[in-house]
Parts: sequence; structure tokens; C-alpha cells
Amino acid sequence: MQIYDSLTQELRDFVPLHEGKASIYICGLTTQGEPHIGHIRFTVAFDILRRWLTIGHGLEVTLVRNVTDIDDKILNKSAEAGVAWNEWSYRFERATSDALDILGVQRPSYEPRATGHVTDMVDLMQILIEKGHAYVAPDGSGDVYFDVRSWPAYGELTHQRIDDMESATDADPRGKRDPRDFALWKGRKAGEPATASWPTPYGDGRPGWHLECSAMARRWLGDEFDIHGGGIDLRFPHHENELAQSRAAGFGFARYWMHNAFLTLAGEKMSKSLGNGLSVPELTRTIRPIVLRFYLGSVHYRSTLEYAPGSLAEAEAAFSRIETFLLRALPDGPVESGAVPAGFAAAMNEDLNISEALAVIYTAVRDGNSLLAAGDAGGAAAVATDVVAMLDVLGVNPFDPHWSADASDASSDALAVLVESLLTQRSAARAEKDFATSDRIRDQLSAAGVAVADNPDGATWSLSTDGKH
Repeated sequence: MQIYDSLTQELRDFVPLHEGKASIYICGLTTQGEPHIGHIRFTVAFDILRRWLTIGHGLEVTLVRNVTDIDDKILNKSAEAGVAWNEWSYRFERATSDALDILGVQRPSYEPRATGHVTDMVDLMQILIEKGHAYVAPDGSGDVYFDVRSWPAYGELTHQRIDDMESATDADPRGKRDPRDFALWKGRKAGEPATASWPTPYGDGRPGWHLECSAMARRWLGDEFDIHGGGIDLRFPHHENELAQSRAAGFGFARYWMHNAFLTLAGEKMSKSLGNGLSVPELTRTIRPIVLRFYLGSVHYRSTLEYAPGSLAEAEAAFSRIETFLLRALPDGPVESGAVPAGFAAAMNEDLNISEALAVIYTAVRDGNSLLAAGDAGGAAAVATDVVAMLDVLGVNPFDPHWSADASDASSDALAVLVESLLTQRSAARAEKDFATSDRIRDQLSAAGVAVADNPDGATWSLSTDGKH
């Protein structure tokens, strides 16, 4: 398998640090508000990666996805709402978990909260101070900063020169040696809740955002691990700073960096500030969760996914074609697990080339429908079993128990589509006085347990009650 490494800006063969295992750290959401699908897209992308490493390569995958549950935005928004910051944070942590569950995103191996790892952060700060890469602000504020000029490789992830970078805006600049130095620790400020502060040798306060992830990744994946992932907007400053402080402390940290592109609305990044957040609960009132999941994973993770009116309807139509074939070819569900075709495996091994992988699925569905039309039920079932295996990798197998409610609705929808199609053909035959074809279609429907009634306004249908299925 090849992965595009954002650090080296090239495709690299993926060679796990430990044979038979893969370790992944992805930056979870800051629990400041309701997550929308622009936030959620990255979780689907890395869920597909995890599934492919497991299913396609037989690796034991450890995936850590953190929760940033203490942050300036959380403190500000909770204060505006008149709610305790930890209650506010936990509310949206639950909302995020619920949204991911709805979309069938596998739960991480571990989901650490920043507030539970303060001692790990203090340890990391002490290492950096002892090595000369961090310093305590001389103004008595209790702030601790990373000295970017002490680390010559700073800027290597985003390929920037320090002098070309903007000032770091995450803390008061008065105690900084260089305006680009970023906060490892933020001393408690007047008016901040006492519960949002922890004691350290440098003064009471709370962690800086970047320090949190380096400490949590080290705690649960070790000094060096395989893949660090997240949205492309995190490359700078967040991931750049994580990389610098971890390497400066003497740790190998991530061996591969993967970043997914934005989900945009009318060409703009979907964000709270645009007022265009679309939540999973809101969307799944009118679209099946499996279809929303299919949509979010339908383009290459490094390509922008453009959301527009009709996007989900197009996804529904595309997925329904796959689903209808499966329900026709495997009416009782798959009896055994199939293997993914070589073309699908080759596409997924090419940095998760989802477009080529979907093309393999669509071709298989077309071939399977041809086999059904030719009366080759066995051949169609074999193709369908392969399609199920491919959909398992993408997390949208309609026979998966997670989608059981979806599958029930899908069966009804698929039946309606098929019956209406046959009734349209029957109506055309009757109009051409081709009564032999008309009767044959009616007999086919009757044999399938569908009762047809001819009325002046056209034919109607219902499921018969004589025990036929």
C-alpha cells in the first residue's frame, strides 16, 4: 500500500513500525458546538483507512482519536451561554459521538480527553525546557512557550521558513522571545473558572492546544507511531507545532502524515462562521444514514467534496442502484464473506483511490445485473458477494447489522422501484395490445407475492396475503 505523506509530499510505501500492526492518531474535534458534516468528513475518511488496513492487509489497527475538551473557544462559548465549561464540552462530546455512531464510524481503540492527560503534558514541557526548546515567560504570567528558533527544522511539515510565518496568536505575545513562539501552557487569567486550571511547577493554568495532542499520542501510541491524520486545516499551525515539539523532545513521533481536504458549500469551507453547518441528526431526518455515509466517503480523501442542493439525492440514486442489485441477487443476504476483487484492492492500495474503487463496484453491479437478466442467479450471487466485501471496506454494507433499520427501509424502497418499473412495462405492453407480455409480467409479479389491480386510473399493487414472498 502507498500513502501520500504530507511531510515528504510524495507517495510512500506503507511499512508499519511493528509487523502485523498499525498505529494511527487522528485529531478529534474541539467540543465547542454541534458538529456538522464538514467536521465529520475526516472521521469517515480515516475510518475507511482503518477498515482497509484491517480487511485488506490483515493488520491489527490501534486508532486513537482525542477529544479537545479544554480550549479558549470552549471557555468563551460556555461563558456566553451561562453554562459550566465542562458541562458545555461534555454536551458536544456526546453529540459528536452520537453523530459518528449514526454514520457507522467505528469507535476508536481509545479516545483520550485532554483534561485527563495534564501530567503527561507537564512531563513533556519539562523535557523541552531542559533541552532548551521551551521557556517560562519572564512576566510572571505562568505561560510557557516553545522556542521555534531553537529548532532548525521548524516549518518542515508545511515547508515554510520561520521568517515567512505569521505570529502565533494563541497567547499574549508580551512574554515571547519571538512572536511566532507558541504556547505550551497558558497561565490562568483573571475571570477564568478555577476548574479550568491545573497546578504546575510554572504556575496554575491550562494546556495549549498543540501540547495536548503530542502528550496524548505519546501516552497511548509510544514515542513513535505509524500515521498521524486530520483535516488539511490542521497542518499549520497545529500539526506543525506537534511535530516540532515532539521531535525536539527527542521522539520519533509520526512516520506518515495524512490530511483530508475540506467539505465545501458553494465553494467555501463549511464552518460555523458561515452559518451553514449541517448536522448529522438534521440531515438524517430526510436521508438514510447509510447514504449520508456513502456520500461523505465518495471522493478521494485529498479531494474537496462540494456540497450542493441535490448532492444527497445523487448519492441516494447511486447507492440505491448498488443496493437494489444486492437485494435482487442476495434476497436472503450473503451466506459467506467474499474477497475484494484485485482491481478494488489495487485502487485502495493507491492512497485510498476511492474513485477507482467505486468504479470497480459500479462495473460489478452492471455485470451482476446482466447475469440476473440472463437468468444466471448463481453467477449474480457470486458477484454480489464480492460487492458486499467491497462495501464492507467503505463501511456501507447494507447487510451489516448496524444498518438493519436502513436495510428494512431499503428493501421496501427497492421493491417499490422494481414493481413500479414492471408495471410501467406492463402498461406500455397493454397500450400496444401486447397482451401476452402484459400477462407474463402480471404472472411474474403474482409469483413474487405482488397482487396487481387494474383500475380506470391505472394499475395499483400490494403485497398479497396468501403466504407468498
